Amino acid sequence: MARPNLFHDTREHILATGEALVQSRGFTAAGLTELLAAANVPKGSFYHYFKSKEDYGVALLIRYFDQYDAAMGEKLTAPGRPARERLLSYFEGWIANACTPEHGGCLVVKLAGEVCDLSEPMRETLSAGMARIVARLAEVIEQGHADGSISCPGEPRALADALYAMWLGAALRAKVERCPDSLNAAMEDTRARLTFLQ
Repeated sequence: MARPNLFHDTREHILATGEALVQSRGFTAAGLTELLAAANVPKGSFYHYFKSKEDYGVALLIRYFDQYDAAMGEKLTAPGRPARERLLSYFEGWIANACTPEHGGCLVVKLAGEVCDLSEPMRETLSAGMARIVARLAEVIEQGHADGSISCPGEPRALADALYAMWLGAALRAKVERCPDSLNAAMEDTRARLTFLQ
């Protein structure tokens, strides 16, 4: 019988516990003592897996983007659906996630303003993760142009960048206002931008 990978399990447990804390309190406010108590692990275990809180923050973001990319892939590669429909379904997921208290919204929205001036490694990880998302959106826009479901007069990457920036801003406003109106407006604009070819 194979032994479980305790390194992975403990490390993953610390990351999962920390993500919930960071979603509710923010990275700076979520202290190490609170994290260790919530995860029920000794301080030595934390430093066995992470050199510092900053190193932990980078690992937290890498994990988040990997999970996000996998979920995004499932939604955006659904077979038999036109690219426009897949993109709209993806953005509908933003609204559902942002409006569900137990999900706490988007970790990128939560951390972007908070950590970019405090940690260059975390800022770089956020930037790389965002670039992955935009690249995936651009791929689907290209597919939509090819299948005739999306009109894209310019570069798919530029449209993907604009859509992602709009949705990040809308998610931030929804968080501040505790109201989904900005997300609903972003959805209307997205539908208009992803028009069918005539």
